Amino acid sequence: MPRPTTSGPSQRMLRVGEQVRHALSETLQRGEIIDPVIENSVVSVSEVRMSPDLKIATAFVSPLGAGDADAVVEALNSHAKFVRGRVSGALRQMKYMPEFRFRLDTSFDNFARINELLKSPEVARDLGPADENKDEDEDEE
Repeated sequence: MPRPTTSGPSQRMLRVGEQVRHALSETLQRGEIIDPVIENSVVSVSEVRMSPDLKIATAFVSPLGAGDADAVVEALNSHAKFVRGRVSGALRQMKYMPEFRFRLDTSFDNFARINELLKSPEVARDLGPADENKDEDEDEE
């Protein structure tokens, strides 16, 4: 019988990804990576996506207080093997220790852009009359 194909990650991938995110955050918080680019910024790990075989962990990070976010991501990728070794203690229940890949998290920029669009005068104009009609309908009831 063929397995059902789903577009999203499995429950197991989500659970392991969250465990890896916690272990990775603790490692970065302790400041164990000796690199001036990483030491001068606070790195927030917003999400970790696991591959279906749980052998690759893609960590989405947001460097705070860093001038060049791409340089921080590049430095993290250059220290990926060291990070893998440091995180292994917290993830010893896993059969295979995942390979880490770091990517810049742009979701906060997307949220800010959408919020800005929703507050624009054009959108407010389009939403204005509908809100007034809604209030009038409620008054009639």
